[in-house]
Amino acid sequence: MPLKKDNTAEVRRVTLLGMCVNIVLMVAKFVAGILGNSRALVADAFHSMSDFSTDIAILIGSRYWNQPPDSEHPYGHRRIETLMSIGIGLVLASVGVFLILDAINALREQKQSSPTLIAAVIVFISIIIKEWLYRYTLKVGKRIKSSATMANAWHHRSDAISSIPVLFAVLTSYFFPHLFFLDAVGAILVSVFIFQAAFRIALPGIFEVIDKGASHEVENKLRSIAQSDPEVHNVHDLRTRYSGGSLYVDLHLVLSPQITLQHAHSIGNRVTDSLLASGLDILEVLVHLDPYDDSKEKKNA
Repeated sequence: MPLKKDNTAEVRRVTLLGMCVNIVLMVAKFVAGILGNSRALVADAFHSMSDFSTDIAILIGSRYWNQPPDSEHPYGHRRIETLMSIGIGLVLASVGVFLILDAINALREQKQSSPTLIAAVIVFISIIIKEWLYRYTLKVGKRIKSSATMANAWHHRSDAISSIPVLFAVLTSYFFPHLFFLDAVGAILVSVFIFQAAFRIALPGIFEVIDKGASHEVENKLRSIAQSDPEVHNVHDLRTRYSGGSLYVDLHLVLSPQITLQHAHSIGNRVTDSLLASGLDILEVLVHLDPYDDSKEKKNA
């Protein structure tokens, strides 16, 4: 059975691009925050630092999750990608916690600041660049079917979203100094979006770790494809599980007891090929062949 195509090179390429962009934006935000007298922009620079940390995690992980199976890992290493996705989700959640605590502290202390327009310009440029990077990374992640790359794309989007209230706060504080508290309120609202993104990223990975199967819709499609073969009497004991965003399928085919073992094997290969060509991102299919009479005995038991 052919292994899934190694996507390490593309994962590393798009991640390196994101990492270089994050480094530039992180430095630019920090310098502009200091020179522009904006606490919000300095905090946003540290948020960009969290993007940099996830880029490093993916660059390290991508060296291993596409490695072929070995004696100690007979099913391959794709769960490393799953763990990376969960890790990115947790990092996002921690950023949300930091932003909320920082916003509450700012509201309690009621600290005012008078930022300059250079801070607003840097934030605006950052939003445009990070939104582009999100769209590009997500497109690549979907094409190569990499859950970690798609998760990192959402991290770029969260950075762009979190910068929106920073831009609003900088402009508002510049033109209306008495409305400084809107910075903290906006940060709290952004944190809600960040938590949503973290949940959306981490939950599929958590489901993979606990071997949650495919949806009923996907299983019905798998069963329908297998039963479409004219020599398959029935399909039972269908089981599925995900690994690194791809699907393992295990099913029993009920065939005529009169055919030869070689013929039954060819039917199994035929069904396997049909499932792999279904477009459902199936990594491996394991087919069990049962004689028709044996199936009747199981039903009557």
